[in-house]
Amino acid sequence: MYATIKSIGAYVPDEIRTNQWFVDRMDTSDEWITKRTGISSRRIAKKDQLTSDMGVNASLIAIQRAGLSVDDIDLIICATISPDYYCMPSTACIIAQKLGTKDIMAMDISAACTGFVYALSVAKAFIESNMKKNILIIGSEKLSSIVDYTDRTTCMLFGDGAGASVISATTDKNEAIVDIQCSSDGNLKDLLLTPNILSGEKQFIQMKGNETFKIAVKTLVRDVQEIMQKNGITNEDIDLFIPHQANYRILKAVGDALKFEDKQKVVTVHKYGNTSSASIPMAINDVYESGKLKYGDTILLDAFGGGLTWGSAIVKFSGK
Repeated sequence: MYATIKSIGAYVPDEIRTNQWFVDRMDTSDEWITKRTGISSRRIAKKDQLTSDMGVNASLIAIQRAGLSVDDIDLIICATISPDYYCMPSTACIIAQKLGTKDIMAMDISAACTGFVYALSVAKAFIESNMKKNILIIGSEKLSSIVDYTDRTTCMLFGDGAGASVISATTDKNEAIVDIQCSSDGNLKDLLLTPNILSGEKQFIQMKGNETFKIAVKTLVRDVQEIMQKNGITNEDIDLFIPHQANYRILKAVGDALKFEDKQKVVTVHKYGNTSSASIPMAINDVYESGKLKYGDTILLDAFGGGLTWGSAIVKFSGK
């Protein structure tokens, strides 16, 4: 029994917050933001819109595209660092309730920007051990709720949104997820975090940008090289390289180091910003809806986030 990506779906809030919003409120410019980050706009959720609401919207699309009903889902995994509740119930439980599922396992994963790859890894294990058949994995973030909009170094980087995918069982090896590898290093936690509960500080994202950039590029390149070499995969075997959409400078540095062609690289950071665990499924959805992603294509995923966490995956897309 193999695990396969059966479908993809995404949701973005209506509000488009351009760089001008930040120019009007702090000492910055559109040119400075664009040059530093590659971001032109990001989506912002309404005040009464929850992470679970966005996750549900993305999930319904993914379930429908998989040709399934909500009743067919037997596990829900939500990757998020901006949950509806601190610390319980899990956002996955709320999504399950809003979808109308009954008596199924639901849980959150907190792995920051690597969350979707971590969730994919867990789903693969559940499928291949014959414990579950159709798993809904979601990356959903309302990062606007944990961003300090007076912090010029971080506030323009992040946006809101959600992406979801159905991971199903298949006996067709040609549809199978090829490999996933995930890792972490808590020794580097201070590079990207929200303050711990003993600090008394507000729970806003804090980042040491220069240090994070250097380690992210080095780690992402090494991780991709390892998983490709391990599986005998070359650049020519990859149809689409879809990394976490953190910052265009990171995307370019990693893509150039790995020598992928422009037609292979997927970039959406310019219009969505960094949406943490939602960025990879949102990017997959973008190329799917544009017709660039087709059944049987080989996708390479690569992510790096707070923790620090990182992970890569080589997958076959079996959505039709």
